[in-house]
Amino acid sequence: MSTKDWIEKDFYKVLGVSKTAEQDEIKKSYRKLARKYHPDSNQGDAGAEAKFKEVSEAYDVVGDTKKRKEYDEARRLFGSGGFRMPGGGQQGGGFNFDVGDLFNRGGSGGAAGAGGGLGDILGGMFGGGGRSSTSTTTARPRRGQDIETEATIEFAEAVNGVTVALRMTSDEPCKTCRGTGAKYGTVPKVCLKCEGTGMQTSVQGGVFAMTEPCTECKGRGLVVDQPCETCHGSGRGQSSRTMQVRIPAGVQDNQRIRLKGKGAAGERGGPSGDLYVTVHVTPHRIFGRQGEHLTLSVPVSFTEAALGAEIKVPTLDGLPVTVRIPAGTANGSKLRVRGKGSVRRDGTKGDMLLTLEVQVPHELTDEQRTKLQEFSSASDQPDLRAGLFGSA
Repeated sequence: MSTKDWIEKDFYKVLGVSKTAEQDEIKKSYRKLARKYHPDSNQGDAGAEAKFKEVSEAYDVVGDTKKRKEYDEARRLFGSGGFRMPGGGQQGGGFNFDVGDLFNRGGSGGAAGAGGGLGDILGGMFGGGGRSSTSTTTARPRRGQDIETEATIEFAEAVNGVTVALRMTSDEPCKTCRGTGAKYGTVPKVCLKCEGTGMQTSVQGGVFAMTEPCTECKGRGLVVDQPCETCHGSGRGQSSRTMQVRIPAGVQDNQRIRLKGKGAAGERGGPSGDLYVTVHVTPHRIFGRQGEHLTLSVPVSFTEAALGAEIKVPTLDGLPVTVRIPAGTANGSKLRVRGKGSVRRDGTKGDMLLTLEVQVPHELTDEQRTKLQEFSSASDQPDLRAGLFGSA
């Protein structure tokens, strides 16, 4: 990151503290935000990951007493987006210069020998954001690409967790040129346009800056005069590998799992990318899920619901359990069997939720019909539909 970029960012605002905050207050705020946005607590959330990096970057500057002093002084001078010099013939008492001119361009008249501007003067600030000589610039490490893949597992595997073998094809450093992109016996050169950063920044109106991959080197930071015949100068090749991936217990259908550092290898010592696995869960024949609980619809007879009964119901692990149905149970009633659900993160299990479905016989024998008629006459129940005809 250039000195100009550091100055234009309000690190105090990122950390949620004032510019006069004490170091202890800054540290306390940083720890709170770091815990909130840490990738381990927000797996698969790209927004939280970006926020965590932003908070860490801010604390790296204002959390350090020396860097903070330099940062405050630089923002006092250049934080408004331009540098104002006293005197001069223009109305308003001075000339306005673009910050981009101050940090990224040459001296008066654009002479090459005039130096690299204030970027060289403040080059030691914030870890060296100034312009460097092309002869001494080295290309920076580059992070590997993220890989997307899918896995289909059974219902029981999603509930209890499973290890699956995934065969993936991804890019890796070319074996012929070992990732340089240059023909054997030659070496790549640092891109002159981006000076090895792989990124280029354009300032519009002296206020807004847009950063994008360098159009000359396509974001690599290096260019080659004689490309490798295998990778044609890209420095990358294709590889196939089989990886054992642990799918955690309790995963949901279409859930996206992030495995940090399991993606494509980086360049020039850069870190590997991440692996994202979208999990598809095959539906079960009889069981369903509600979060950490399993669901099961259980048919019961009319007499079991009326008189009460003890029945056996299956569980996902194959061992049936006995459930007591209270007398007078209505259709659609719910029962809970504790500890027979999906595995939680802490290793405990949810419950199994039973929905009782009272079955009414479609055909009756003469004897059954006679018995039911005798029951109806003996029950002497009030009119169940009397309330439907009351006044509105």
